Amino acid sequence: MANHSVTKRFGVLTAGGDCPGLNAAIRGVCRAAHDRYGMEIVGIANGFRGLIEEDTRILKPNDFSGILTRGGTILGSSREKPFGGTTSDKDEVASDKVSAIVDTYSKLKLDCLVVIGGNGTNTTGYKLSREGLNVIGLPKTIDNDIVGTDRTFGFHSALAIGTEAIDRLHSTAQSHNRAIVIELMGHKAGWLALYAGVAGGGDIILLPEIPYNIREIGRHIEKRGKSGKPFSIVVAAEGAISVKEAEMDKKDRKKYRLENGPSAGYRIAREIQEETGMDTRATVLGYVQRGGIPSASDRVLATSLGTAAVELLAKGKYGRMVALIGNDIGSIDLSIPEGKVKHVPQDYYMIDTARAVGTCFGDNN
Repeated sequence: MANHSVTKRFGVLTAGGDCPGLNAAIRGVCRAAHDRYGMEIVGIANGFRGLIEEDTRILKPNDFSGILTRGGTILGSSREKPFGGTTSDKDEVASDKVSAIVDTYSKLKLDCLVVIGGNGTNTTGYKLSREGLNVIGLPKTIDNDIVGTDRTFGFHSALAIGTEAIDRLHSTAQSHNRAIVIELMGHKAGWLALYAGVAGGGDIILLPEIPYNIREIGRHIEKRGKSGKPFSIVVAAEGAISVKEAEMDKKDRKKYRLENGPSAGYRIAREIQEETGMDTRATVLGYVQRGGIPSASDRVLATSLGTAAVELLAKGKYGRMVALIGNDIGSIDLSIPEGKVKHVPQDYYMIDTARAVGTCFGDNN
């Protein structure tokens, strides 16, 4: 006999970018909800778009069986932002979309909506809770940049992929006496580049949080050359920024970037070649980081967060996001991550660890 639960019927969706562990999280939520509490589960297709377009289906055990190790998401995803932009036209469309979501939620007779996603998804979840919906969030992103949780699922898998790529590039850089820039994801926060850079023995790590000076990078590369190491690996987050760019306003920076290469990796490679005369190449890992099967660690975390979300459902504790806090799974108010980014702190121990083993961050420390 199923245990008592306040929530009888809920919807579940995955939104934002692909991420290893989404299916593991869906399975954690659905199995615990079905097996322990006998809840009815409504699967919502393609993120918030499925609520706008009423694209939903009842999920049965067959749907969420055998998906623990699968990459991607059985529900599909989208970057639909129902609360839209800032112009009046957009606001009108956004208002229609939000109304459609509220109507669908009501039509489906849902007690709660479980949203699995990153910063944008959990922010949208919080805004929907202010519209009167019961919402519970699960934090996923390879960027590890959600405020309120010490780690997000997807990060560990992407870290393994990034580290393997750095390992492979080391031998090529060494063979050809080149500088190779590897660009990893991390538009606003450098967690992935920092950890992969340390794990892969990157010689230079460039983060959005520490603007770099190309002269310092040049000096470091030349110093390595003089010590018998005529090659270098530069691990750059896609949001890496130079001191020069940091001084520009947003408009000028955008123009500068459009004129100076398709992304940070190529920009930095060109700057290094101009500064040092060294043969320099860029590699952009791109979507490779997001795909494939989740690591064992991410399977465990996604499953734990999923089952913890069900305990909140059972108790009717809505308006919260499950989170890894220290070594425990807990939850925080859904307002906490709203519109925020968890940046790498300047005094974070891993930055000192990297500096202690001779890594350069492109500054003068």
